[in-house]
Amino acid sequence: MSRIQFSVQVRLVSDLTRSKQFYEEVLGCEVNDVWAVRDDFALGFKLMQAASSSDIKPNPPGKGQVTPWDTYAYVDTHQELDEWYEELISRGAEVVQEPQLTEADWGVWKDFAIKDPDNYVIAFGSGKKE
Repeated sequence: MSRIQFSVQVRLVSDLTRSKQFYEEVLGCEVNDVWAVRDDFALGFKLMQAASSSDIKPNPPGKGQVTPWDTYAYVDTHQELDEWYEELISRGAEVVQEPQLTEADWGVWKDFAIKDPDNYVIAFGSGKKE
């Protein structure tokens, strides 16, 4: 049986040049004509110019969700998450969800979210304190 090597999310964007700049400068992705990837495709996007701005449709919030997510990425520890948050802020990221803790039976989850130029929300989270 064949194995999938990686996957990417397809993003219709209003301005391909502006989006490529965001994904490169803010998220630190390697960007070429349409690909924006980092960490060996752990985070990957195929950016496509939208035919019309009405075609750009970030996700609405889910039931009980305050901040909707279009992408959710994981890092290993809360410390790495805090470092990543500070790095994104220093690169000019627009935060739409400040870092927050959620307690569960198995432990404490921490996450935050930023948005791209077309209001797609990219969240980052970690479940390990150390």
